[in-house]
Amino acid sequence: MKLRPLNDYVLVSHVKMEEKTSGGIIIPDTAKEKPQEGKVVAAGPGKKDRDGRRIEMEVKEGDRIMFGRYAGTEIKIDGKDHIIMREDEIFCIIDK
Repeated sequence: MKLRPLNDYVLVSHVKMEEKTSGGIIIPDTAKEKPQEGKVVAAGPGKKDRDGRRIEMEVKEGDRIMFGRYAGTEIKIDGKDHIIMREDEIFCIIDK
């Protein structure tokens, strides 16, 4: 399935988090926190201002981002977990 977000919505896939601590302890699924890092899978064209002009998105497909723990709405696409959120719920773009 291919999705194309509208306006200032962004489709994000979770980034795999470490399953072990630095000391080698394996973290069970029930104790893991929700990931706050993801990769942009698709981004809309941006929202419009009062005059109807399009405001371009700062994030683009492929960007690694950080977002709030409870940001967006979780959805499943082809059996994989994703989050759809507004661009203003994104805290930063991670440059590596």
